[in-house]
Amino acid sequence: MTLAVVVLTYNEEQDIVDCLTSLAWAERRVVLDSFSTDRTVELAREMGAEVMQHPFENYARQRNVALEWVKAEWIFFVDADERVTPELAAEVQTVTGGGYPEVGWWVPRHNYIFGRLTRGAGWYPDYQLRLVRRGLARWERAVHEIAIVDGLTGYLQNPLIHHNYDNLAEFIARQRKYANYDAMVLYKEGTRPHFYTPFSQAIRHFWWRFITLRGFRDGGHGLRLSLLMAYFEAVKYHKLARLWSQKPKNHPF
Repeated sequence: MTLAVVVLTYNEEQDIVDCLTSLAWAERRVVLDSFSTDRTVELAREMGAEVMQHPFENYARQRNVALEWVKAEWIFFVDADERVTPELAAEVQTVTGGGYPEVGWWVPRHNYIFGRLTRGAGWYPDYQLRLVRRGLARWERAVHEIAIVDGLTGYLQNPLIHHNYDNLAEFIARQRKYANYDAMVLYKEGTRPHFYTPFSQAIRHFWWRFITLRGFRDGGHGLRLSLLMAYFEAVKYHKLARLWSQKPKNHPF
């Protein structure tokens, strides 16, 4: 097979059918599941997808497992809450059909947050490196994983449709998780905040989201998202300060 589309899943029964339907054009559809407890696997098989299972460690590891297990020249990673349009499908088929020097392709995303297409505040074009030539890419870092590609990369024009953050509760839960992780990363790097850092970083982050990244173009929706992200920037640095205040005297850093 020249191209395989891989979908990483865990309890994605509400999205997997629509996702795989948008991938009907693909030569091969593979679901790499983390032992879901709902009907994800059953539905994927009913849709004609291959199903492989591997226990979840982190997203980078899951992507690398897919690169090891799925025998195809090109791997296109799509999340269960994403949809591939016919235009994007055609573009993917074109660049993987030969004649291009790139071994990896960045894909823009249209993010729907709280049901609204969000074009500012950093959510567009939101490029993700998702299409790679097998054997020339790998992923690193447990959260906010990054791709390492051995060769040239390019940028596709047609976006993935990403149904991101259905409601405020989901948004808050995920941002709290990210704040915890990012605070620990900063702590291990030796970053020490001042007493005013949570406040100064929140103001800076709001300006960056709302003004520099044009969150204002989404009106009240963009304002709310920029304020929320600024708040969680303050949360991150509060958590960082707490880590330093609790540091044992014999801590190695």
